[in-house]
Amino acid sequence: MITNNKSPLALFGGPKAVTGHPGDLFTWPIITKEDEDAALEVLRRGAMSGTDVTKQFEADFKEWLQVGYALGFNNGTASLQAAMYGCDVGIGDEVICPSITYWASGVPAYSLGATLVFADIDPVTLCLDPKDIEHRISERTKAIVVVHYFGYPADMDPIMDIANKYNLKVIEDVSHAHGGIYQGRPLGTIGHAGAMSMMAGKSLAVGEAGMLVTSDRNIYERAIAFGHYERFNEDIRSGELRPFMGLPLGGQKYRMHQLSSAVGRVQLRHYEARLAEIRRSMNYFWDLLEGVPGIKAHRTAKNSDSLMGGWYAAHGHYVPMELGGLSVYRFCEAVRAEGVEDCSPGCNLPLHTHRLFQDADVFGHGRPTRIAHSLTDVREKDTGLSVSEAIASRLYSIPWFKHYRPESIERYALAFRKVAENYTALLEDDPGNPPTMGGWNMFKAHS
Repeated sequence: MITNNKSPLALFGGPKAVTGHPGDLFTWPIITKEDEDAALEVLRRGAMSGTDVTKQFEADFKEWLQVGYALGFNNGTASLQAAMYGCDVGIGDEVICPSITYWASGVPAYSLGATLVFADIDPVTLCLDPKDIEHRISERTKAIVVVHYFGYPADMDPIMDIANKYNLKVIEDVSHAHGGIYQGRPLGTIGHAGAMSMMAGKSLAVGEAGMLVTSDRNIYERAIAFGHYERFNEDIRSGELRPFMGLPLGGQKYRMHQLSSAVGRVQLRHYEARLAEIRRSMNYFWDLLEGVPGIKAHRTAKNSDSLMGGWYAAHGHYVPMELGGLSVYRFCEAVRAEGVEDCSPGCNLPLHTHRLFQDADVFGHGRPTRIAHSLTDVREKDTGLSVSEAIASRLYSIPWFKHYRPESIERYALAFRKVAENYTALLEDDPGNPPTMGGWNMFKAHS
């Protein structure tokens, strides 16, 4: 391990901890001739808009997760909307969703005439806090969306206990956590349905694509009926759905592009091995920083039967009181000066604070869309979200290491250690945290 952290901080003219080109440390996705040949096969036979390769990809997915059904979508947002429809979310229903997440975890409820009730997150896992769910349930609650945020498995057992107690459906958003494990069980298979993005920036990156998984036949058939018109002529068993076969009930066209399906089959074939290398790399980074004041790992406990998923948009916890109250904004500024480009304060902004969930009339109802079909004003429930509203000052992004290159990873770890152990030099000119840190999307430019 490189331990020369006694030199002046780069912010004040000292040498950078990270210099030179990172090589293939961050190269992702890994595209080989195998991927290219698979895509070319689809292109050359003009099968881009078919479903044969997609069905093969779905079969691969089912086998991988040991789940009853898998259904491909053109993107993750569509898979989440279909999961809600599959769970019978409709007019006037309420869906409980964490406030700290990417907007697609919840906004699709709007198009179904449903509304969102936001719940707080756990300050350690950063996922939906099971202790903040039950008091938000009403007679109109239909489903709970659980996001495995930044790859960390949410605490599913107490969430499922609550859902079973009130006869609610649970939708797992696995977009950050492909391949993650919760107490020995694959993420996406614990709730009633799992939905996920597989766009090019994700850990399982196949292009612009999504996947829905479930072992509930009714959810699967409803998801087909909503946006897969070609496949709504297949083996539909539901007597409720059969009279309408042939045209999509949701008026959507959601099939996965077969170039993504073809690449997806190849990527999935190698994913577990590549995920193991990501885990090795990210855990090595955090192992190097154990005991460093002010910075803590956001990862599952060692030797547990729960594992981080793809480590998408990896972050760390920040403990300002261990660094003399230094703002996370100033901390990140100093780390970036050391040559670490990916170190920004904050995370997703709390969704409940956006005007889309307060006063936007999206569909012309003449009242805010969020309460257009509500019997009560659910916006009044946007209280007690103290962790969500304060968490930005306690988080910072870290590099997402895709390949195990110990010497390079040590340089990045040194940058964080160097800043943390020389924090006193940063206190005098610390401007404090700005009012807003993070963004509505996953990534935000430094300001």
